[in-house]
Amino acid sequence: MFESMPRLDLDVQQAYLARLGVSAEPPSVAGLQLLVQRHAERVPYETLWIHAGEAWNIDPYESATRIALHGRGGYCYHMNGALGLLLSSLGYAVCGHVGGVHGPEGPDAAAMGNHLVLTVGLLPSDANPGGVWYVDAGLGDALHDPLPLVAGRHDQPPFGLSLEPAADKSGWHLTHDPGGGFTGMTWTLAHARWADFEAKHHWLSTSPESGFVQVAMAERRDATGVDVIRGLVLSRIGDGARTAEPVTRRAEWFDLLADLFDLRLHSMTPEARDRLWTNVRTAHRRWQETQASQSP
Repeated sequence: MFESMPRLDLDVQQAYLARLGVSAEPPSVAGLQLLVQRHAERVPYETLWIHAGEAWNIDPYESATRIALHGRGGYCYHMNGALGLLLSSLGYAVCGHVGGVHGPEGPDAAAMGNHLVLTVGLLPSDANPGGVWYVDAGLGDALHDPLPLVAGRHDQPPFGLSLEPAADKSGWHLTHDPGGGFTGMTWTLAHARWADFEAKHHWLSTSPESGFVQVAMAERRDATGVDVIRGLVLSRIGDGARTAEPVTRRAEWFDLLADLFDLRLHSMTPEARDRLWTNVRTAHRRWQETQASQSP
């Protein structure tokens, strides 16, 4: 996958699979689909750790251990790093690639490294005779299933996604649905090194200009949509779409994280929970003040 990739200890692998509700089996297309689907449904994309003052690195073994044993999630480096390690430990042919999520302005060289992408090879099917699959548990509201690495439109309700080779043939480009949380993402064909992501991870998790630092959030994808909490506001995209009133009571907010996102935060210290709640409330008040100042 990368220049070096450890194998998961058996107890961590078993706990990881238990969280996904699947059993260890030899690599197969059906097995890959189930693992990716369950990961999307049961391991939330989340940035609560930033606002709780938990300084996470991007070591894939540590990410896998948090997911397997502590009920946590993470953002792209953690989610795809851990999933890639799990798949590799199960015998799948996994590669990591440098990606760049971008907005309406289009692909941006400066964005490269803000995303870790996975591909899994040697799994041909009738629909994908080349046998290479695009796998991504780290885009929050985008993929529920692996995509055959084949150009064209791929429907994953409620979204329509498109894959195309990059203009210079050096990689691939994903176009997200207009209803999704970002515009698109480009990645390179070359195998990544962990060093390719360190600087972006530091900026994304510490800079006051980073959206992840500005707003605590969690997302959980399922077969028909995605549940999202940003700060104190819960919403759903897709089937049953809605936006709820802000959850302003501490106990109710933490219960919501546990019940809807399976984020029970058992391993988070009381001090970190206090810090998380204080920072989320402060950010919400700041947002309210901004909204009020912009009102006519």
